[in-house]
Amino acid sequence: MKYLCLVYLEEQILNALSRNERVALSDESMAYCGELQKNGQFIAASPLHPVETATTVRVRGGKVSTTDGPFAETKEQLGGYLLIDVKDLNDAVRIASKFPATQYGSIEVRPLKESGCA
Repeated sequence: MKYLCLVYLEEQILNALSRNERVALSDESMAYCGELQKNGQFIAASPLHPVETATTVRVRGGKVSTTDGPFAETKEQLGGYLLIDVKDLNDAVRIASKFPATQYGSIEVRPLKESGCA
C-alpha cells in the first residue's frame, strides 16, 4: 500500500541550524531514502522551497484567485514529502519515525487512494 509522508517543520528552527547541521541532515535523509530504495519501499521524495515561495489557488464561481503563501497560518510548514510503498500503516509509521527530519518537526502519514487523480 502506498503512503504519503508529509514532513512538517518550523522553518525558523531549520534556518537556525548551522550550514554543517543542514548538510548533515540532508545527507542523513538521502542515505535513508537510499536504504528504502534498496528495500523496494521508496517511490519518491523531495524537500520543498521555503513557505514564502508558495502560492494558494482557489476557484470560486468560475473565477480563479491566487494568494501568496500557504493557505493556513501554522507554526509548522510543509517542508517536503516521502512517498513509500509498504505493507501496512504500522510499516509506514515505523519508516516515518526513522526519517531524520522528525527530530525537528513531525510527519503526517496518509494512505493514498488507488483511484487516480484527485
